[in-house]
Amino acid sequence: MVNSVNERKRIYLLDEVRGIAILCMVLYHGFFIAGETFGYEWGTAAFDFYTPLEPFFACVFIFVCGISCSLSRNNLKRGLKLLAVALGITFVSCVVMPALKFEGAEIYFGILHFLSVCILIYSFAEKGIKKINPYAGILVCAVLFPLFSGIEQGTLNYGNVFVLNLPEVLYRTNYLMPFGLYNGSFHSADYFPVFPDIFVFFAGVFAGIHFSKKGFSRFTYEKRAPFFGFIGRHTLIIYILHMPVIFGILYIADLIIR
Repeated sequence: MVNSVNERKRIYLLDEVRGIAILCMVLYHGFFIAGETFGYEWGTAAFDFYTPLEPFFACVFIFVCGISCSLSRNNLKRGLKLLAVALGITFVSCVVMPALKFEGAEIYFGILHFLSVCILIYSFAEKGIKKINPYAGILVCAVLFPLFSGIEQGTLNYGNVFVLNLPEVLYRTNYLMPFGLYNGSFHSADYFPVFPDIFVFFAGVFAGIHFSKKGFSRFTYEKRAPFFGFIGRHTLIIYILHMPVIFGILYIADLIIR
């Protein structure tokens, strides 16, 4: 048996999965700050160990966000709100923190910037997207994601089967960094370009559209991990606060130790 999304019941599984993913992201950033900004060897070692896992939990978070957007009633408002928060984070990390002698954690286009852009794109194209067969939409996303996965390295490719080298002129400045096009001078402590991850987001959108029509399983409405569910319901505030909290803790620890 399945429950229709129209019943407006909370899908706790989405909260719990989102909570696990955001917790992994907080740890990832914590290790980065400990190693990059404060110079702790344990932070660098933990960050290097953790790095291979980052694409997985990031994609899970983005995919779940796509599902949630397909169920939301006002994505334009959500997108604009998230964009305002993202720009605020850029201001604090790129202007305020360097003025306080905290450098190396500047965020120019992080996951909140990325998600706000995706949500706004979906809000403007929602009617047309919902007319697309969800299976076809997911298939297109699955085809395009690997094609664009090498854009930061200057190519569109399918391994060695197909390789298209992009014009070098696209990489001479950092003005196109939201799309994965930048030069060697670019650095962002949190970086999620539009390509290729936008296809993960829209795969989630199409999955959400499918389940909103067919109904979600009762399994998804049951609480199993309240702690992660709580975190998953407050991901935005956690993301906003986790960087200054981590900095504050490490700064105090650094004063005590050194």
